[in-house]
Amino acid sequence: MTGSAIYCGTVAHKRLRPKVHALKYRAFWMLFDLDELPALSRSRKLFSYNRFGLFSFYDRDHGDESATPLRGQIEAHLAQAGIAFDGGPIGLLCMPRILGYVFNPINVYFCHRRDGSVAAMLYEVNNTFGQRHSYLIPVEPGAGRTISQSCVKRLYVSPFNDMDMSYAFKVQPPAASVAVAVDVLDAEGLMITTSLSGKRREFTDAEMAGTFARYPLLTLKVIAGIHWEALQLWLKGMKITQRPPRPDHPVTIGSAADTK
Repeated sequence: MTGSAIYCGTVAHKRLRPKVHALKYRAFWMLFDLDELPALSRSRKLFSYNRFGLFSFYDRDHGDESATPLRGQIEAHLAQAGIAFDGGPIGLLCMPRILGYVFNPINVYFCHRRDGSVAAMLYEVNNTFGQRHSYLIPVEPGAGRTISQSCVKRLYVSPFNDMDMSYAFKVQPPAASVAVAVDVLDAEGLMITTSLSGKRREFTDAEMAGTFARYPLLTLKVIAGIHWEALQLWLKGMKITQRPPRPDHPVTIGSAADTK
């Protein structure tokens, strides 16, 4: 069984204040073992690596958008953070390009030790203004099935949210299922809850064909849905906040104290 897989499920989002607003959509994600990408492209007819295809993965859609191999970028961040990493697999949960287009609000990297345990999580956040910022947080050996972490918000994401906020992550790493929840908090407490969850399917051409039939042009629907939901919030009276410059550094490094 390959480490790469397809996860089909739902994404949900609920704003609690100052205006209540909720959404829930069917969606899917692909889990890519970064070491497997070239082989997957050669052995699957419906998946391509760094070239156009029905489903495709481009390194430049992630990290620093350069030609530097993505695994090397992640390992450099781990080394800079002083996180002990012995060269285990790195898995990336994200949506692929579909017929050449993708927008991922969040990409989640699982940095594994050779024994299979998770050494660190990296959350790569994109906004619709072409900006990206990542949050790298170590995971101590012996962590349980659910990984709980937190960090201070550094990147402007929603035009309706201030910057003085923090994130609380709760992650169940990929197995038969996967789940990622992100709570957004301000000085008054919980403001927004978001989650994605899915059930594993094998990374085969047959499953990819079925996934495309069930979720046609999903990535276009994602960007359209983001703007549609924003319009509804604006019509409810939500005020747009000023967008600050992007952070000086591309990665915010957390500490083990931020992990429960």
